[in-house]
Order: sequence, then C-alpha cells, then structure tokens
Amino acid sequence: MNGLNELADSETREEVLHLFQVRGSEWYGGEEVSQLEHALQAALAAERESSSPQMIVAALLHDVGHLLNKLPENATEQGIDDKHEILALKWLNKRFGPGVSQPVSLHVAAKRYLCAVDAGYASQLSPNSQKSLQLQGGPMSSDEVTEFESRPFYTDAVRLRHWDDRAKVVAMITPPLEHFAEYIGSDCEPAT
Repeated sequence: MNGLNELADSETREEVLHLFQVRGSEWYGGEEVSQLEHALQAALAAERESSSPQMIVAALLHDVGHLLNKLPENATEQGIDDKHEILALKWLNKRFGPGVSQPVSLHVAAKRYLCAVDAGYASQLSPNSQKSLQLQGGPMSSDEVTEFESRPFYTDAVRLRHWDDRAKVVAMITPPLEHFAEYIGSDCEPAT
C-alpha cells in the first residue's frame, strides 16, 4: 500500500471513530441498545461468519446514515423515514468501494425483500423495525423483488440485513470499536 492510501485509510478510521464518539451513545431507533452497540454487534456477527473485511466494515457502518442526519433519535416513532441508507451511500462512496457501500445502500431494501419472499420474516422483526418497514414502503411487490435480485450486491445486502436484525442484544459483550476500525484499509479500497 502506498503512503497516500495509508493516509486516506487512517483519516477514514479517525472519522469513523469520531462519528461514533459524538453520536454513538444515542439510542438506536426505539431499541434498547445504542447506535454504537448496534454497530459493534452487527460487525461481530459478520466477523464470526468469517466475512470479508468489506462486509465487516459494511456491517459496522450500515447505519452510519443515522449518525450523519440531523433528525431526533425517535424519528421513526414520529413517523419519519430518515432515508439513512441514502445518506450512508453518499458518505461511503467517498471513502470505500462498492463492496462496502452497495450492501449498506441496499440493507433497507433487503428488509422489504425478505418480507416479500419469506413468510415468517416480518413476524421476527422488532416492533420498531416493523414500524420503519411501513415508512420504507412495506414488503416489495413481485416486480420489485425481481429488480432487487438483479442487483450485483443483493445477496450481501441480505446477509447484512440478517446481522442488522440480530444486533439488538442488551449488554452484549463485543470487541471495541477500534478492533473493527482496523478492518478499514486496503481491502476496503476507497472509490476513485
């Protein structure tokens, strides 16, 4: 890796650490875990499945849009879809390649997809996730399912969605943020 990439990776790591330092203690949308706890649990789930560095970083940063927006912690309870996946995509595209940004941008659509193709999936969602599902458009139509399945990163987005759904365990012990921030590097190349 050349010095320029090392500098960019270091700056991105510091930016990620700062975002979680500033906003990570906020509650994760009506759940009983913080934004940071949720991110760490998702990243740990990815790591435990021996996922690629890109997918571990995607899991860590899948809700970075919540940290970037200016909406209140309870936006969903107020009936607001914060479109955090769109904010995340814009931010991630400047720092990572598609192996990180695309699964993140599709993780909300993956929830809608799973609700359409798996009859039992919606009943397993937390009450807050069920509420946000309605704000996000509800289960996909058959045409939307076909279109979603045509996207190159849709299977990664579905994997990410499952980690997201499980990452709501109160008082779960995880490695610290710095552990997962170390995955930010050459395997998560910045977009050019």
